[in-house]
Amino acid sequence: MEKYKFLRHTADAKFQAFGSTLEEAFINAALATASLMWDWEKIEKKIEHRIEAKGKDLKQLLNGFLEEIIYLLDSKMFLLSSLENLRIEKKGSLYVLRALFKGDKYSEKYEIYGDVKAITYNEMEIEQNAHFMVQVVVDV
Repeated sequence: MEKYKFLRHTADAKFQAFGSTLEEAFINAALATASLMWDWEKIEKKIEHRIEAKGKDLKQLLNGFLEEIIYLLDSKMFLLSSLENLRIEKKGSLYVLRALFKGDKYSEKYEIYGDVKAITYNEMEIEQNAHFMVQVVVDV
């Protein structure tokens, strides 16, 4: 199964990410988001960041989760390479996501070729059929 694919969009970037579980689809959405800015496969796994995102529904959870990638880039110059131990739980009225981001701090050995300004709710979808699919439009 492919991890993600990009779709045509007039002004921004749009992708669908896939997984056999919801967690795998979220992981692949994070990799798709990172791929708009750098080649995540070329980033060394030297630094770890434990992240937590919360949302009243899965769309808000997905939005907050993907915003963590932008936040860590802006605040710590962190480039995501991979994710581990991603778990989504329902706690009371909230969904809670915890994951371990692995990557490296930006340096001249890495190329940043794009800029994601924000994750949007525009055309966001989360579907489950034979597998999970999340669709996201990001402001670039």
